[in-house]
Amino acid sequence: MKSFVFPGQGAQFPGMGKDLYDSSPKAKQLFDQADDVLGFKLSTIMFEGTADELKQTKVTQPAIFLHSVVTALISDAFQPDMVAGHSLGEFSALVANGALSFEDGLTLVSKRAMAMQKACELQESTMAAVLGLADEVVEEICAGIDEVVVAANYNCPGQLVISGSIKGVEMACEQLKAAGAKRALILPVGGAFHSPLMEPAREELAAAIETTAFGAPKCPVYQNVDAKGHIDIMEIKSNLVSQLTAPVRWTQSVNAMIADGATSFVECGPGKVLQGLIKKIDSGVETASI
Repeated sequence: MKSFVFPGQGAQFPGMGKDLYDSSPKAKQLFDQADDVLGFKLSTIMFEGTADELKQTKVTQPAIFLHSVVTALISDAFQPDMVAGHSLGEFSALVANGALSFEDGLTLVSKRAMAMQKACELQESTMAAVLGLADEVVEEICAGIDEVVVAANYNCPGQLVISGSIKGVEMACEQLKAAGAKRALILPVGGAFHSPLMEPAREELAAAIETTAFGAPKCPVYQNVDAKGHIDIMEIKSNLVSQLTAPVRWTQSVNAMIADGATSFVECGPGKVLQGLIKKIDSGVETASI
């Protein structure tokens, strides 16, 4: 069985999508449609913008979403038995598997990005990558700190990202290094994604999702919140909302897909980050990109 997976924030690069736009009339139509929906020339920033311009919140998430969805929709090879996305990538996965229209998916991603930006501005916060410790050790240390700091991304065994207040993350990094972490490195991000500090954004996204029409998916989507495959629309919507304040259980999602019969994983979108993580989770599965 084939699983198609979609990357999250950080996969962007200058010039992204230009090859798709130039080579496919359908891709060109989707890029032009995206510019209309957003009310600004996202395609121009993607094709000609600098790395800094691509890092703007209102640009980054729609850009990765657009590249990922176009890659899937114009490919004859896109025949999924299951799909999953890392954080933002979950929206790409839901458009690709038919649960969301392209326009509605893009609109939700744009609203999500702006809501997250607003939540970041309410309180200074950050994230840090932790390498070389068991998940349980990281969880225990975070739980013992009297500040907001939680496990946010379970990327692969021995690679976890924590998220919270600046003080909380700094305190956790010190304790994690003392506990034997190879690295505990604060990341250059604007806020504490996938932590309780995203609650204002969660409420805003919930209102937007509530008024958006979802359709029956062609195949299960393995969602970040519980690492299980879902086809029930109410469950999918609820999990999408919860995702903003809950951890991305990527390791668990990949293991669940393998347990349910996935033998190959195809990455749709910019970069090859997910292929690398999947190989670290289970070196025996095939990985590729389209």
